[in-house]
Amino acid sequence: LSAILITHQHPDHADPQRLPALLEANPQAALYADPQTAEMLGGRWQAVQVGDTFTVGDLSIRGVGGRHAVIHPEIPVIDNISYLVGDAEHPAQLMHPGDALFVPGEPVEVLATPAAAPWMKISEAVDYLRAVAPRHAVPIHQGIIAPEARGIFYGRLTEMTDTDFRVLREEHAQRF
Repeated sequence: LSAILITHQHPDHADPQRLPALLEANPQAALYADPQTAEMLGGRWQAVQVGDTFTVGDLSIRGVGGRHAVIHPEIPVIDNISYLVGDAEHPAQLMHPGDALFVPGEPVEVLATPAAAPWMKISEAVDYLRAVAPRHAVPIHQGIIAPEARGIFYGRLTEMTDTDFRVLREEHAQRF
């Protein structure tokens, strides 16, 4: 990997069990994270602020958003940097919002869209997908959905939006 980007400090995004192996397997990778996580991890991690733009190879990456979605009013809101990845011709080819429902205000080709989370309900997932209106979308954060219920969630996101919604199968993923 040329770079590793972390949106925020929660262990399902900055997994303390898996992160060391990922870093060991990719010692040359540039390391980017939201300011709180970069400070927490220390070392070579570079803090990405809202509005920061940096390049990795031929790709331009921009930090947007800034805050995690509200889980509950009594739980402090942490940093969450969403990433827009693209090139000069298409600056938003891919957007990864992390744990936020940030709408970028520009066309997005592929959205890694939260399908479920402790901080959202399915209606919010549908509304978010409609608001961003990407050409294509793939679900993220679906690990909390019971396997037998995933069809319901994916069905709503497919049937209730005009987006080409695709599920990437776990058997095609590489885990660290």
